[in-house]
Amino acid sequence: MIGTDRGSLLDRIDLHIEVPSINYKELSSDAAGETSEAVRARVEEAREVQIQRFIGHPGVVTNSAMPSRLVREFARLDARCESLLEHAMTELNFSARAHDRILKVSRTLADLAGADQIREPHLLEAIQFRTLDRNLWG
Repeated sequence: MIGTDRGSLLDRIDLHIEVPSINYKELSSDAAGETSEAVRARVEEAREVQIQRFIGHPGVVTNSAMPSRLVREFARLDARCESLLEHAMTELNFSARAHDRILKVSRTLADLAGADQIREPHLLEAIQFRTLDRNLWG
């Protein structure tokens, strides 16, 4: 990748996540989080939804494999979400590649939540996953 700047390289990565340190009190807390089994069940359900969604679309079994025409079909946004995405695209100077990846990740987050439609929280979380590179290199 000679000649590729950091922004172009990071643009090819779907999720950018900062993992903060956990303090001792959080580590030693008795508060129970979501179990691995529960997470696994949610992921398996979301994968099954995706498999069913893409029946009739050879070579596509997950949201990440959707070509642009399927993104337009299966990752539609309501007017509010469309406005939010337009604002993020403009303000954060996202590329066309980032646009489709945000929609694919939003669709996956909606699937994990058991939602038929992409909602504002799914879209905002997907946008957040694209902003770490902007904070570090912007």
